[in-house]
Amino acid sequence: MQREFLEGLSDQALRALPYLFDFWALPHQLPPEDAGQWKTWVVLGGRGAGKTRAGAEWVRSMVEGSGPTDEGRARRVALVGETFDQARDVMVFGESGILACTPPDRTPVWESGRRRLVWPNGAEAKLFSAHDYEGLRGPQFDAAWLDELGCAAVDKGTNEPNRFLDPKSSESSLPKHSTGARDDLIQMQYLRAVSEFWSDAGNNPVSDVYGAQMIDTGRMFVWAWDARPYPWFPADADVWGDGENYARGHWLNGRVASRTLNGVIRSICASQGIDDIDVSDVRGLVRGYAVEGGASAREALQPLLLAHGVDAVEREGQVVFRTRDGLVGETLETALFARDEGEPVLSRTRLADAEVSGRVRLTYVEADGNYEARATEGIFPDEVTTGIAQSELPLVLTGGKARSVVDRWLAEARVAREGATFSLPPSSGVRAGDVVTVEGADYRVDRLEEAGARRVEAVRVERGLYRPFVGTDTFVMTQPHVPPLPVWAEMMDLPILRPEAVPDAPWIAAVSEPWPGEVAVYSSIDGERWSFETSLSRRAVMGVTLNDLPAARVGLWDRGPDLYVRLAYGTLASVDDMSLFAGGNVGVIGSSDSLDREVFQFRDAKLTAPETWALSHRMRGLRGTEGIMPEIWPAGSTVVVLDAALRQVVLPSEARRLERHYRVGPATKPVDHPSYIGFTHMARGVALRPFAPVHLRLAVDGAGAHHFSWIRQPRIDGDSWTLAEVPLGEASERYRVEVWSAGTLRRANATSAPVFTYAAAERVADGVTGPYDVRVAQLSDLYGPGLEARININD
Repeated sequence: MQREFLEGLSDQALRALPYLFDFWALPHQLPPEDAGQWKTWVVLGGRGAGKTRAGAEWVRSMVEGSGPTDEGRARRVALVGETFDQARDVMVFGESGILACTPPDRTPVWESGRRRLVWPNGAEAKLFSAHDYEGLRGPQFDAAWLDELGCAAVDKGTNEPNRFLDPKSSESSLPKHSTGARDDLIQMQYLRAVSEFWSDAGNNPVSDVYGAQMIDTGRMFVWAWDARPYPWFPADADVWGDGENYARGHWLNGRVASRTLNGVIRSICASQGIDDIDVSDVRGLVRGYAVEGGASAREALQPLLLAHGVDAVEREGQVVFRTRDGLVGETLETALFARDEGEPVLSRTRLADAEVSGRVRLTYVEADGNYEARATEGIFPDEVTTGIAQSELPLVLTGGKARSVVDRWLAEARVAREGATFSLPPSSGVRAGDVVTVEGADYRVDRLEEAGARRVEAVRVERGLYRPFVGTDTFVMTQPHVPPLPVWAEMMDLPILRPEAVPDAPWIAAVSEPWPGEVAVYSSIDGERWSFETSLSRRAVMGVTLNDLPAARVGLWDRGPDLYVRLAYGTLASVDDMSLFAGGNVGVIGSSDSLDREVFQFRDAKLTAPETWALSHRMRGLRGTEGIMPEIWPAGSTVVVLDAALRQVVLPSEARRLERHYRVGPATKPVDHPSYIGFTHMARGVALRPFAPVHLRLAVDGAGAHHFSWIRQPRIDGDSWTLAEVPLGEASERYRVEVWSAGTLRRANATSAPVFTYAAAERVADGVTGPYDVRVAQLSDLYGPGLEARININD
C-alpha cells in the first residue's frame, strides 16, 4: 500500500513529501488538534524522543502560509533557550532545527547581528536567553518556543542549569566553576527561586491582549521526572545504562520529598512554641530525620546541628542559627585587650593527644535502598590510640554525606584542641559564634562572660574544614536479586603465609559483582565424580595490572614507577612503615603463563580512577619468592591481596603434583549448574620448597682453587634476631651444587655444609676453560631441590 501511494505521486509531490511533517510525525510530536483550547503545549520525552523536531515544525506551522509569501497565523515568535548560544545552535542550526526542517523556497534568512530569523512572508523569530527575560516584555509575541526549566543536582548547578554529565553525550560537562560534587540542595533552591520570582506580580505582568499573566505559574514544567520506578532507577545498572548520571543529574525522582535544613529547624522550633528565630544563614538538606516523642527543642535539634555544622547563638533575645564557614569577621589586636590583674593578656591552651580522639565512627540511616542502619568510620593516618568516638544519628544520609560529616568532625577535633582565652573591653562588638583572628590564628568565640570586661573563650578553626564533600556517592540498590553468575577464581600455590596454614595445600580466592553470598569449591580426579572441598564467604580483593612491573632488588624499597591495578572488588589503603614491617598490605602477583606467584608488599595505595589504584613503595620477592621473580611481570598480571577471604583446599599428600579438576560457583546451585567455572590445577606444595641460599661468595686460594660459601635462608621462623643461627627448617642440611658452562651441566655435587670447593684440576677435567656458573639449591626430603642461588665466575 505504501509503495502504491508513493508511485501515484508526481515528481513535485515527491520532492515536497519530506517537508510534510504531519505525514511523518509520531503522535506525540503533533500539537493538540483544537488549537483554540490550549495556551501551553508541553513536549515531554527523553533524549532522542524528537522534541526539537516537534518544536521546529510547530514554529513552521505557525509562521508559514499556503505559499512562500503568504502570511501564517503568527508574525512574531520568541525562541527562548537557557543561553543565546544554545537557542541558536539547537533551535535554529541544530540537526532538527528550523533551518534543517524548512523547504528551500521557504527557508528563513538568519540575521546574526539582530539575532533573528526572517521568513519570505515577513514573519520573524527572535532569539532570547533565559537570563535576559526583560527582553521579552516589549515585542508582544504571537507564539513562543521555550526550552525546559530545570537544574542539575550538582555543585554550582545554577551557574549553567542546562549542563549535565553523561559520558555518552558530546555536550557532557560541569557548570562553570563546579567541583562536580552532588548537591541536591542547589537544585531545590533553584526551583524555589524560579517559582517565587514568577509568582511575584511585579515580575509577571498581565497581558492587555489576552488578560492573563505572561507566565502561567500553574503550568510551569520542570525537567526531569522519570517514569522509571525509583529507586530501581537509577540503581539497577543491568537494566538502565544511565543510572550513573543520576547523582549529579536533573532528575527529581527521590529528591522532591527532601526538605531544606532551615525549614526543618523552623518546624521543630514552631512545634515547641519558639517563633523568634533566624535561619537565613542556614544551608543544608534533610532527606529524613526521626524525632523522639516528648523531646525538647534542644534534644530534637542537636543531632541536626551536629551533622550539618550549625551553631545556635543568641542575638538580642533572638535565637540565630548559623552554618559554620570559618569566615573571619574581625581581626583583633592584643594591644586592645582588657588586662586583668594577675592574668596574661592572651592565654593559649592545647589539649593533650590522649584527650582528642583521632578515630570517629558514625551510625546513620542510609539514604535510598532499604534505609538500613549503616556505619562509617574515619581515622587520622598518624592515630595510634585504640579508642573510638562513636555517634548515632537518627538522620538519613547518603554515604558521601556521612563520610564528609566524619571527616569534618575529625578535622574540627584536631584543630579545636587549641584554644585561647582573653578579655575584650565592653565596647567590643564581638559576640558568641563570631570568628576572629588573633596573632595570625583564627578562633571561633564559644563563650562570652559579661563582667565589666568581656571574658572570651575561643577555639581554633580553619576555613578549609567546611568545604563541601567532593566525592561521588554510590547509589544503593533496594533488595537486589543476585543471579547465579560465574565468579572469577584463582588457585595459587604460595609459601607459608600464616602459622596455621597447611604447607602443601593450595589457596583459592574468588570475586564477582554481584557476589552470590557464598561460593562453593568442588574437586575431581577425573572430571566426573565431584567432592566438596571448601566454601568462600567473602570476596577477595583481586584485580589485574595495567602496566608492566620490572624486577627489583630484594630487601630494598622498590621505588620504581607506580604499579596500577584495576580491582574487580574492594579498596586499598596506605600504611606506615611500622605497619608494613608488621605484615600489612601483603599481596601476590602472577601472570597466566607462570605457575609461581611473587609475594610483595606495598606501603602506599592511591586511588587514581574508579577501581584503579597506584601501588608504590613496594617490598619485593618476599617469603623466598625472589627466586621466581621474572624480569617483568607484564600488564594483565593478576594481583590478589592476602586477607581472610582466601581459603586453602586441603588435599592428601599423594595428590601433590597430580592434576585435578575444579569447579567453582554459587553455593546455592549444584556443581553442574552453568554458573560454575571449571579449571585444572596441579598442587606442587610450594610452601615446602626451600628458599634460595643467600650471600653466595667466591674465595680463591694460592693453588687456584675456587672456594664457594653461602648462608641458608630458612622458610620457617627465620625472622628472629635473637637466635645465634637461623633455623634449618629441614630434616637435615643438604645442598645440591651444579656447575654450568656454555649452557652445559659440567658437574653436580651434593654437600651437607654450606661450602663447595672447585679445584683447578677439577675445572680442567670438566672442560671448564672460560666463564662458568655455580648454582646452589637447598634440598628438602619432602619437596626436593629448592630455589637456586647463582653466581657467575668470569676470571
